[in-house]
Amino acid sequence: MVADAVAYLGLGANLGVPSTTLGAAVRAIRLWPQTRCTAVSRLYHSAPMGPADQPDYCNAVVQVSTQLAPRALLAEAQATEQRFGRTRSETRWGARSLDIDLLLCGGDEFVADDLVLPHPGLEERSFVVFPLLDVAPDLHLPNGRVLSELAGRISRADLHRVEAWAP
Repeated sequence: MVADAVAYLGLGANLGVPSTTLGAAVRAIRLWPQTRCTAVSRLYHSAPMGPADQPDYCNAVVQVSTQLAPRALLAEAQATEQRFGRTRSETRWGARSLDIDLLLCGGDEFVADDLVLPHPGLEERSFVVFPLLDVAPDLHLPNGRVLSELAGRISRADLHRVEAWAP
């Protein structure tokens, strides 16, 4: 039997009703094979990264326990995005119906053509760091950095927590 790995997924959306979409995405993740949803962050609103002529994003982080390998987890994420109307031909950092990023998996580094773990932008993005802190306050990244210390160095100016959210 393969041991479960703890993985973290970053969710974002800014088209349609993003909070509803993220709630539905969490429910979809709960149906992934060999994967158990163990925690969900609060919901956050953030300014868009990239083209400014788009709506603000809603963001959250989901912690899962999984027996899936990183690439299989990525395949589940991309299939879920597609079911929610995401197409890969979109503008880089443009508006999206749903974005699911694999942030970390099993506490190890992983490098392939289609996937790099930890996610390359994890340490600089407030819309990732603060929701991740909600579900894993004592997290140490594979490079030895402590998530809570990173949070102390990142601006929250464009990030606002939504108090009432139950996916």
